[in-house]
Amino acid sequence: MTNDDVRIGDAEREQVAQRLHVHVGSGRLDLAEFEKRIDATYEARTRGELATVLADLPEQSPRPRPAARPVRNRIVAAAWAPWLLAGTISMVVWLATSLGAGTLLYFWPIWVIGPWGAALLLGTVAVTAAVPACSQRRSVAEHA
Repeated sequence: MTNDDVRIGDAEREQVAQRLHVHVGSGRLDLAEFEKRIDATYEARTRGELATVLADLPEQSPRPRPAARPVRNRIVAAAWAPWLLAGTISMVVWLATSLGAGTLLYFWPIWVIGPWGAALLLGTVAVTAAVPACSQRRSVAEHA
C-alpha cells in the first residue's frame, strides 16, 4: 500500500478546503474551478485523490499574524500624544505667567491635564482589554 492509498478523514478534507479558499481569494482559481475542486475534496477518500485537487497550486506558507501588542501600543500612543502636547503647553504657559508675576499662580493646568488624562486612562484600559479580542476575531475571519 502506497502513501497515496491511505484513507483520509474530515480533518484532512477541511485543511484542503481552507487552502482552496485562500487560492480562490488570491485569484488563482475562479469560482467554477473552486466549486469543482471543493466537490472533489469532499468526495476524496484517499491522500492521492486529495493531492490531485492541489497538484497545480503553489504551497502556501502561513501568513505571519500581526502581533496584538504593537497595534495596541500604536493606538495608545496616538491617543496620549495630543494630551502630552497640550499638557506641556499648558505647563509652560503656567510657568511663564508665574515667573512673570513673581509668585506661583493658581495651578489651572490641572483642569486641562486631569479630566482628559482620566478619560484617556479609561480608554487605555479598554483598548488593552479589547485589542487581543479583535486580533483573535480577525484571525478567525481570515481562515473562514
